[in-house]
Amino acid sequence: MPENQYVHGYSARESERLADQAETLTGLLHGDTRYPPGSRVLEAGCGIGAQTVILAKNSPGALITSVDISADSLRRAEERIRAEEITNVTFRQGDIFRLPFEPGSFDHIFICFVLEHLADPPGALLHLRPLLREGGTLTVIEGDHGSTLFHPEDPDARRAIDCLVELQERAGGNALIGRQLYPLVAGAGYSEVHVSPRMVYVDSSRPALVEGFTKLTFTAMVEGVADAVQEQGLMSRDAWERGIAALYRTAEADGVFCYIFFKATARK
Repeated sequence: MPENQYVHGYSARESERLADQAETLTGLLHGDTRYPPGSRVLEAGCGIGAQTVILAKNSPGALITSVDISADSLRRAEERIRAEEITNVTFRQGDIFRLPFEPGSFDHIFICFVLEHLADPPGALLHLRPLLREGGTLTVIEGDHGSTLFHPEDPDARRAIDCLVELQERAGGNALIGRQLYPLVAGAGYSEVHVSPRMVYVDSSRPALVEGFTKLTFTAMVEGVADAVQEQGLMSRDAWERGIAALYRTAEADGVFCYIFFKATARK
């Protein structure tokens, strides 16, 4: 994945948003992912290490190799891991389509929020498959912006989300990929494919999610592409600002927000 295809950019604010997202969704997305001591785990596309920290803490005895194409992201990931005093992670720079590992090098492969940014997700899954030993497992987690529901409903907010989906498509990605995980993984030749939807439901009785997900994860993600939306003429500035305000409005006492992530597991 070329670095310029990451539609959200590599700003410090985006790093903060990714960390907020990972922390907020730890139980929902990662609670059932544990690897035995001594397991060789490949994290393909680790980014700034937001998921790496969770992966390593959940499986402290596993030997995790985390790769990413971006040298700057890897530097931030290593800083994050050192700050947490985690010692079971090794970082390598590399392209998912050309990783320098021997066939059967890993017992498990973990991919989170990566396929959505790739122009060829089926190809990525096919290239990774030989790196698994026979009987090894694959775990893939992706979102789906088309699953978003909120109250109060607002057409400008809906259009703002659609702009993000369109920007990602123009960059070669797919922000609706969550719903496609089963055919993608099965089509790449993996067996025992199982996909489970993981809904984030937020109302004012769940203040941690109001802050951590509605505001700091989802709305911050949409708000972060404001410049690109204006540069590409996808939405007027006034309508955009109304849409972002309406998304924040869903975080008020009578607001509701829903979003579905999809988690696929499979075996070689």
